Amino acid sequence: MKIRTAFFLPAAAILSLSLLRADGPSATELSGKLSAAVLDNSSVARLKMDFSANGKKTVLQLKADARRTSAASDVRYLVLWPKERKGESFVLRKSGNQAATGLVFLPPASLKPLSPSQMQDGIFGSDLAYADLVENYFAWANQSLVGEETVNRAACQILESKPGKGDRSGYGSVKTWVDTQRMVPLKIEKYAPNGQLIRRITITLCAKDDTGRLIPANFRVERPGDQSVTTMEGSNIKHDVPLTDADFSPESLRSPAAKDSPNPHAGAGL
Repeated sequence: MKIRTAFFLPAAAILSLSLLRADGPSATELSGKLSAAVLDNSSVARLKMDFSANGKKTVLQLKADARRTSAASDVRYLVLWPKERKGESFVLRKSGNQAATGLVFLPPASLKPLSPSQMQDGIFGSDLAYADLVENYFAWANQSLVGEETVNRAACQILESKPGKGDRSGYGSVKTWVDTQRMVPLKIEKYAPNGQLIRRITITLCAKDDTGRLIPANFRVERPGDQSVTTMEGSNIKHDVPLTDADFSPESLRSPAAKDSPNPHAGAGL
């Protein structure tokens, strides 16, 4: 629960928090390391998404292309299976601290833009939002350490990220439980500007990627008050692949070559 009212911490709690900041990385150092991990340049992955909507269980196999740098992030997701949904896709772009933009394609010829408010909608009808794929909240202006907690037997520091005046986001804050020994997030909670919890993302498996870096491989997404749960699974990811602006253009969503292109790599990540 997000606490917005002022309060006084007991002396022991103040000492505990001061020791946490003295012995471990500062909020700035921690968010900087996590931001650098997000900005991993070009990558290609295959994912399995599992969720329920309107009482119907849905399983999708997806291809994900991404290009993330300090200047901009581009993302394209494409449904490979099942046959009746093959070719559904979208592209997203976020430049600097500006609002994200995007396009959604539904075969055979429907191409529609995504409004800023639709960035909170779930991709392909799931619980994972478009914004979750393209926003790097570790780069927001305001970062602070707000506590510590053990998650899956790992001691975590809780990093709270809030957008600054120049940051454009539908979220008001994000809390990340970070295993600082392995430098991976184990739980993430995302809040609306009014303080309401919108999404909780729980990492269920961490694995090494093709560069040897430990990343979240499988995770679960929940929305408080909603019985639906979305899971994402993968095994590995391929970096430093040749991706250009054309791979994230409107034409790339319509291209039969993009829909049918095989990709031997599998993976997942936030």
